[in-house]
Amino acid sequence: MISYLINNPHKLTPMHIETDDPGRADVYALLDEHLRNMHALSPPESVHALDVSGLKHPDITFWSVRDDDVLLGCGALKEIAPGHGEIKSMRTPSAMRRRGAGRAMLQHILAEARRRGYARLSLETGTADAFHAAHQLYKSVGFEECGPFGDYRPDPFSVFMTLDLRKPEA
Repeated sequence: MISYLINNPHKLTPMHIETDDPGRADVYALLDEHLRNMHALSPPESVHALDVSGLKHPDITFWSVRDDDVLLGCGALKEIAPGHGEIKSMRTPSAMRRRGAGRAMLQHILAEARRRGYARLSLETGTADAFHAAHQLYKSVGFEECGPFGDYRPDPFSVFMTLDLRKPEA
């Protein structure tokens, strides 16, 4: 378990990130919210979010971020090729946003990708306005838009982003 102390305008928020089971009741509910939201924003063939069974694949490490027992978010890291990871299932419950949990999870995934020796970290997200905050978060740590990677194909409902982990941290 890794602990973070996030400074937000209201208070210092203690958070801890730990490897978790995506089937855990509160996590399952968050992932269900995530999938329903993705299907509301994109056509079915353009939804690449994983369900619980997909997140239990051996190539995926899944984490939750919590304040005590309160779930603040989740995220996963998938190895898609030697030296290349993909961020999956970054999500914060609607009622828990703007507390720094998404940024803490992203920093955790970046640190783990570097620890594993990945040269590159990529992600796929949507194009709808609802994804704007996510795009800004990823860009704030150096992600840049790119073409499809891995098994993805060009899709007008997808934004592909990548980060060269061999570059010095910003």
